[in-house]
Amino acid sequence: MDEMVIRAMAKWPNVPAVSGWLSLDRRGEWKLRGESIPNRAAVDFISRNYSSDRQGRWFFQNGPQRVFVDLDYTPWVYALDGRGALITQTGRPCGAVESVWLDEEGIMILVGEPGPGIVDDRDLMTLSERLLDAHDVPVTDELVVAFVASRPGSEPGLWIEHDGNRVRVRRIDSGQVAERLGFDPHPHA
Repeated sequence: MDEMVIRAMAKWPNVPAVSGWLSLDRRGEWKLRGESIPNRAAVDFISRNYSSDRQGRWFFQNGPQRVFVDLDYTPWVYALDGRGALITQTGRPCGAVESVWLDEEGIMILVGEPGPGIVDDRDLMTLSERLLDAHDVPVTDELVVAFVASRPGSEPGLWIEHDGNRVRVRRIDSGQVAERLGFDPHPHA
């Protein structure tokens, strides 16, 4: 968090929080009342001061005021950088991947060191090339389709290779993502 934000919080500790103003879309774009924020400095400021509380509510700390963020899906959006490493919409490295999930639409959700996030749809094809079956063989499109069509708990064996680690991919219903991964997609002040 920016030092000036920390000082403002100490100076004015009782500023009421707000909600319904800021959101994060599925491609990692911050939106103010549904509109893209064109100012790069403002986007960078939001990104540096983005955090969560113990209730799993994600927010932007705007000086002394907490601005809760509505999440289109997850609190993080992972994308591949120019070297092929996963980073968040704020530029943080993904780090070690704890778990990987696919929902009924084929959306990939990772739990990295920053927390749970969907994979930007523009990078999904590249990451899907890292999927392996139980015999460490790259998977076919048919296996991925069967996996997505399966019910959670009955999915075929599927793994992903990330930074030299093999992580089991699990099936999850989109309606269960927030509860299962511990965040509030629509926090209120």
